[in-house]
Amino acid sequence: EHIIKQTVAKFGQLDVLVNNAGIATTGHILDIDVDQFDTILNTNLRAVFLLTKFAAPHLIKTQGNIVNVSSIAGLRSFPNVSVYCTSKAALDQFTRCITLDLAPHNVRVNAVNPGVIITDIHKRMGLSAEEYEKYLEHCKTTHAPGRVGYTKEVADGIIFLASNTSSFITGATLPIDGGKHAMCPR
Repeated sequence: EHIIKQTVAKFGQLDVLVNNAGIATTGHILDIDVDQFDTILNTNLRAVFLLTKFAAPHLIKTQGNIVNVSSIAGLRSFPNVSVYCTSKAALDQFTRCITLDLAPHNVRVNAVNPGVIITDIHKRMGLSAEEYEKYLEHCKTTHAPGRVGYTKEVADGIIFLASNTSSFITGATLPIDGGKHAMCPR
């Protein structure tokens, strides 16, 4: 609530909310503890809920929009990251539900679902630099263009969904994943 109030106080209005926080950890269902589950869901879903709740009245005034940053993991299932996948699938459903709540107020809500993008999330999950490079090399085989993505490609999708160019798009989950969602799991 404080973040939204401070933003509106500084800029006078709120036109776009981009919910772009996320954390991930690995773990098999037999090993995941409740604290790990709570931490991931609190960051990846509860924080989005709270920011959306407090931003919505301001976005209604400006007929703005919301773009949630989800993941290909919200659209596909992967082993040993069940809590992360669950949080992102819930975020995709939240996106669609909030679309229906806010559409009568001319506020659009969409999500982007990145595939593997070069960021530090995997290193924060505990991969060493060598393991990360090996992972990125493997990911070339799991993305149709034979490469992983770049943050600018995700940012461009967010900018598109936040702009008036996409004025008739709402409730969408846009994979920015090099076709990974369409490929057979490997």
